[in-house]
Amino acid sequence: MTHRIGKTLSTLALGAALAATALSGPLVHAAQAAGASDTDQERAARWQEIAKSIFGDRQIAQTDSLVKIDAPARALDAALVPITLTMPNDGQIKAVSLIIDDNPAPYAAKFEFGPAADPAELKLRVRVNNYTDMHAVVETQDGKLYEAKQFVKASGGCSAPMGMSDEEAMKGMGDMRMKFAETQPGKPVEATLMIRHPNFSGMQMNQVTRDYTPARYIDKLTVSAGDRTVFTMTGDISIASNPVINFAFKPDGKPIQVAASDNQGGRWQHSFTPPGPTN
Repeated sequence: MTHRIGKTLSTLALGAALAATALSGPLVHAAQAAGASDTDQERAARWQEIAKSIFGDRQIAQTDSLVKIDAPARALDAALVPITLTMPNDGQIKAVSLIIDDNPAPYAAKFEFGPAADPAELKLRVRVNNYTDMHAVVETQDGKLYEAKQFVKASGGCSAPMGMSDEEAMKGMGDMRMKFAETQPGKPVEATLMIRHPNFSGMQMNQVTRDYTPARYIDKLTVSAGDRTVFTMTGDISIASNPVINFAFKPDGKPIQVAASDNQGGRWQHSFTPPGPTN
């Protein structure tokens, strides 16, 4: 089943909050039902509903080896929660999806890896709106699905204001930077991609006008090494503002190309030259 990640959030007018808005069928119910005092059984039932909405009837097995989630047990800032996905058997991994069960749009991001990827470790920052289970679901090269889970305590991350005007938040939108770690011959290169973009969730109130800022977020990001894809990310409102993504790739001496687009039609491209190997 193909799942369109949180598309209707781009037109949210949150006068009456989420209760009157149809998000993606059962995912709305999942968000509304969430609570800090929910039992493990209630959370498990909600996950089954979300998983069916995203993956249909495909079986998802639990794993403690193919993927692991590292997230703070209690977030210091619910709008900037650091997440590390570890996938040590990189040759087996085709894609990974991050689902934040109790967010208004639970399907936070999907990363599909290409031939230039080394997906052993992936880092990003997300918004967390409630005490919630997070699930990382990997698809292996043979088409099977496996999931890992972690519980995170946080509240209000999707509606947290950015502390500046909308105009200030959008200055330089689409600007990118990339940092590279030291390289060694025959080894993957670690990189950090930083993108200037507010990733408005549609739930944040403009502190001047008192209106809700329309959702505007990066919905697709493609990173390539030469003509080989590193990864393609499909994203939604749960990705934190000014996204930062740490990843690794297999270099071939060619520039790194980054192409990004958002749900309002914005498009940006940048090229970066990684350093040569050290002796």
